[in-house]
Amino acid sequence: MEIKSTNMKDFVAIPDIISLLNMSFGLLAIIAAINNHFDISSIFIIIAIIFDSIDGYVARKLNREDKYGFGKNIDSLSDIVSFGVAPSILLYMIGTSTSNTPTLLLILTSLLITACGVLRLCRYNILSDHSNIKGFIGFPIPGIALLLSLFYLTKLFNIYLAIILMIITSFLMISNVKYEKVQDIKIISFSFILVILTIITFYTSYINIPGIILLLFVIYHLLISLFKNY
Repeated sequence: MEIKSTNMKDFVAIPDIISLLNMSFGLLAIIAAINNHFDISSIFIIIAIIFDSIDGYVARKLNREDKYGFGKNIDSLSDIVSFGVAPSILLYMIGTSTSNTPTLLLILTSLLITACGVLRLCRYNILSDHSNIKGFIGFPIPGIALLLSLFYLTKLFNIYLAIILMIITSFLMISNVKYEKVQDIKIISFSFILVILTIITFYTSYINIPGIILLLFVIYHLLISLFKNY
């Protein structure tokens, strides 16, 4: 397909602005983590996930004709910042700032998260162009970022459990396990309410019950599809 114009305005659409907001909060999460604001970093990652869930919906509602694949590319690049690099930096900074966790272990785990995230997104883009598979092959990359962020916000965070969880989830991202899209509006609405309550409760309670409930729900979704495949 011949490209007649290289002007940016001929590529960018409203859904891409939402993807950039996803990326922006991912970058802010990285900056917050570097400055040891782990709560803010976790919240920014969750906000990035919200924007990521909106861009595709807006594109469908606007009947966007993405003939060059610009939207798919900007979405994937934003995702790797927010859900690959950001949780990697968050995990590394928590480990080096609050415990005696071996630095090499933190580095290798962080590299694994980002590498598996890149591999997963590349495969997803190929499958979306050349197959009719419904749902996701491999655990969606926002899921690993959500798991880490929620785990920290529950106030039950343990760096070694987090490392184990991140290693398992990283390999599930590049696995052949099929995950269904969560499309039930009731589940989505309830999850959104839990997200808000999780953020509020982090600053107002000793134990974050909404965060624990949401974390268990994500882990359930992670495991139930795994068991269905075997």
